This record gives sequence, C-alpha cells and structure tokens, in this order.
Amino acid sequence: MTQTSMEITLHVTEVSMGTDSFERVKKHRDGLRAQGLRAIQIWIPDAHSEGFAQECRRQALLIAQGPSEAQELAWGEAVADRSGWE
Repeated sequence: MTQTSMEITLHVTEVSMGTDSFERVKKHRDGLRAQGLRAIQIWIPDAHSEGFAQECRRQALLIAQGPSEAQELAWGEAVADRSGWE
C-alpha cells in the first residue's frame, strides 16, 4: 500500500479596516454583550432568488384556504407587540 501525503497551505490576508469604524463596532458589540446579549448568525431564504415569490404565494394560499385561518390571524393579533411602532 502506498502512503500519500497532502500538503495544505493556508493564506491569510489581513483586512484593513478603518480604526475608527472598527473601534466603534467593537464598542457597540461590547455594550450589547454587557447587556447579556449574544450575536448569532442565521441564514434565511434569498428574497431575490428565482421562485421565492412563487413559494410565498403558495404558502399564503395554503394558509388562506386552511380551516383555521381566522383563528390563526386572531392569535397573531393577540400576541403581536406593537408598542413603540407607528
């Protein structure tokens, strides 16, 4: 059996960011962390992708044609917190 080796080279490029903006973002994030918040990253469907609008319509029609649409709308209204919204 022949042993093969693989060499992987990692090139890291330093991203130059303005010190002012970097410090401002860091200060903001530190403040949020001090409030007990944590940053997360989520991936959502791309609203510009092909088929997105069609899928939205499909799902909306399913809800609209469902037997419990009125109940679901009433629940949404009941739990909605609009305080501070204009």
